[in-house]
Amino acid sequence: MEIRKTTLEDLPTVMALYDQGRQYMRKNGNHNQWIKGYPSEELIREDIQLGRSYVAEEQGELTAVFCFFYGKDIEASYRNIDGAWLDDEPYGVLHRIASSGKYPNMTGFCSDWCLSQWPNLRIDTHRDNAPMQRALERLGFTRCGVVIIEDGSERIGFQKRREIQ
Repeated sequence: MEIRKTTLEDLPTVMALYDQGRQYMRKNGNHNQWIKGYPSEELIREDIQLGRSYVAEEQGELTAVFCFFYGKDIEASYRNIDGAWLDDEPYGVLHRIASSGKYPNMTGFCSDWCLSQWPNLRIDTHRDNAPMQRALERLGFTRCGVVIIEDGSERIGFQKRREIQ
């Protein structure tokens, strides 16, 4: 399996992966995240144009999609946290991860790839997204506190650092 940047030609499949992600959330009791058409095709097009949308691909089949970017203080909603981040160092952000469900542990595969690109990673998820919370904790992410995102809703912030040799 490989990870590559998403192209506009991938868009129909990527949007189908996000539809599957919404269905998975609803099936697992999360009725309040990714609502009202989020993430929209317009947002994903912007992610692609900015070079921050990625897909996992196995033999030509797209199996997961996510947004990843990094730098210093790059996620506005992460500036204030009810709790504490592990550090104030520049960090990568993993957002909008969805998979086909065909391969297990795509969250781990994608987050490991992100950590190979940048050694300090933050991610957030909705309180109702118990499967993602369990996955992040299993993958060694630390629950850091609660952040407020752009629409005013709360998310649980997690962080993981890769030890640099």
